[in-house]
Amino acid sequence: MAVIIQQLVTSYIASAAFGLLFNVPRKQLLQGGLSGMIGWIFYFQLVQNGMDSVFASILASILIGGIGQTFAKVYKQPVIVFNISGIIPLVPGGSAYDAMRHFVSNDYDIAIQLAAKALLISGGIAAGLVVSEVFTRIIVQNRLKRKRMIQTKAEQD
Repeated sequence: MAVIIQQLVTSYIASAAFGLLFNVPRKQLLQGGLSGMIGWIFYFQLVQNGMDSVFASILASILIGGIGQTFAKVYKQPVIVFNISGIIPLVPGGSAYDAMRHFVSNDYDIAIQLAAKALLISGGIAAGLVVSEVFTRIIVQNRLKRKRMIQTKAEQD
């Protein structure tokens, strides 16, 4: 339980702090930190339960994208305000650093493995955000179609 609380606190602080660095409006720092915290704890739980970190990153970034879409609508801000802060804990900076360290040490076998994993995680994060955006657009378009159909039906009656 202590590990979970530590993960929650550090991921929240990291997300909110990066929001400050990226000039997220101060009123939205709380939500940005919350987005990152929820996404990270989801990722952390998936990995702890045996899921591959690349697939867990994709699922967590889809969740973060959905949270960002929701917060954007509620707080009337661009989605990027919440996604920037939210996605930070998932970025594979440690893996990328370790890959470069092994390249410099001429340990190419490990370096290539780490670099490939960092690249896959990064691509997974981007893909997850795109999937979340596509799902949101499909849902919005379906709602608009239903609304138009209801209006057309009401006008005909």
